[in-house]
Amino acid sequence: MKAPVLARDGTSSGQVDLADAAFAVDAKPHLLHEAVRAELNARRAGTRAAKSRGMVSGGRAKPWRQKGTGRARAGT
Repeated sequence: MKAPVLARDGTSSGQVDLADAAFAVDAKPHLLHEAVRAELNARRAGTRAAKSRGMVSGGRAKPWRQKGTGRARAGT
């Protein structure tokens, strides 16, 4: 199997031989989808913030009991 070799400007600068064992197989759509999703997820900036425990206002219950832990008192 032969494939064109492209230069930076898009012009063909020759051909390269590709191994049939690796490149002459049918494409599996699910694997192609996984590879594309992995690449797009890796390109994501990932700059969204998440609140830590101290930034959350209020709470539902005491984080630890009032006495006996050796830590300071804590409410909600």
